[in-house]
Amino acid sequence: MTATMIKEFRLPDLGEGLTESEILSWKVAVGDTVALNQVIAEVETAKAVVELPSPFAGTVAALHEEAGAVVEVGKPIVSFEVDDVGAAGSTGAGSGSEVSTSNGAAAAVPQATPAKREANLVGYGAVVEESGHPVRRHRTFDPVAEREAVQAPVRQPVQQPAPQTIQEPERPRSTPPVRKLARDLGIDLQLVKGTGPAGLITRSDVQGFAAGSHEQTEARAAAVPGGRETRTPIKGVRKFTAAAMVQSAFTAPHVTEFLTVDVTPTMELLERLKSSKAFAGYKLTPLTIAAKAVLIALRRNPTLNSRWDEASQEIVQFNYVNLGIAAATPRGLTVPNIKDADGMTLLELSAALSELTDTARSGKTSPSDLSGGTISITNIGVFGIDAGTPILNPGEAAIIALGAVRKAPWVHNDELAVRQVMSLSLSFDHRLVDGEQGSKFLAELGAILADPAMVITMV
Repeated sequence: MTATMIKEFRLPDLGEGLTESEILSWKVAVGDTVALNQVIAEVETAKAVVELPSPFAGTVAALHEEAGAVVEVGKPIVSFEVDDVGAAGSTGAGSGSEVSTSNGAAAAVPQATPAKREANLVGYGAVVEESGHPVRRHRTFDPVAEREAVQAPVRQPVQQPAPQTIQEPERPRSTPPVRKLARDLGIDLQLVKGTGPAGLITRSDVQGFAAGSHEQTEARAAAVPGGRETRTPIKGVRKFTAAAMVQSAFTAPHVTEFLTVDVTPTMELLERLKSSKAFAGYKLTPLTIAAKAVLIALRRNPTLNSRWDEASQEIVQFNYVNLGIAAATPRGLTVPNIKDADGMTLLELSAALSELTDTARSGKTSPSDLSGGTISITNIGVFGIDAGTPILNPGEAAIIALGAVRKAPWVHNDELAVRQVMSLSLSFDHRLVDGEQGSKFLAELGAILADPAMVITMV
């Protein structure tokens, strides 16, 4: 009879040193047979929603966390029952304890030289080099937990793994039916005292709170939608964005400059490009032209494409441009960036902007696309706003806000005329960018948008 073993899969670091993720949904259930790399869950990090692939081929033995739980990196989330093909032939690259069984009898796990994995998945343990030595990248979670994962004692086999109770100090302990009852009644479980074992909140606790005293009623009114207040947990993208903006606002000395430009020639160019066969099928907007103008002006003013490295006390100037585009999504503000945008043609930039926008709105932006930006654009004009003082994306020296394009009276050829105008707002880190450098960049950006033919004199 084929021997099997139980393998635990611990939540991996999904990139950029993130320390926790929320399990949005499970795509498998206990007893399901899964293949290697099959999507088993959808998790939300502080930056993006990520599909989590299985590191093993086998049968789901237990789900250690339920949907909605916020789990620390390195904690076990699912166990698999897999075929025991020997320590040198293990499938996948998960971390955790292993128990080898055959006909219900336990056997010690043999110690052997690590073998190459069949798949190299993000955050799934060590990659083994030709020398046979595993190479692990830096982890942010507790090293004690990782050591326990590698040196875990052999456990007795179980026919059906017992459910584990995970205590999370940030979340009241209760069961799914009780949480559903609380949601239906509009009750915040943070306000309810549990009378069950180890403080577990029971159905009677929720019902008692619902029919409770005046004090409870006042507390409930602050949590019930439609009441005096509505409370939303701060987590995911909004939590990450808030922390990043606070850090940026109180670390980098912001300076903001404004310039209003007659962009009538740019809008006329845009209409000509839309009717051109070369751009058929491409989505062209004022943002497309403005993004290209930013990249051109940046070549002549590279100081704005830099970073202040506090740890090493160095100024890092980038010789490439990863252009960030602020995107409002249902999950909050994100700033994905277009890698190496400075080497793209207008056609390529247009396609990249469309893809970036569609991906961000669907909530599928990957963590790698949200990191590594060097300068950003926020298009506040789509909301009908003329100007603002944008906050720098952490690690960047500048951000440009594009205002709405409006028809307005303007002096053109020494005569008053109705023209299409736009306000540009430039915020920059004054440690890196002097007033002269920032002003020169903004002036050249405005010159390109006021007369696209000026590009000939700049490249």
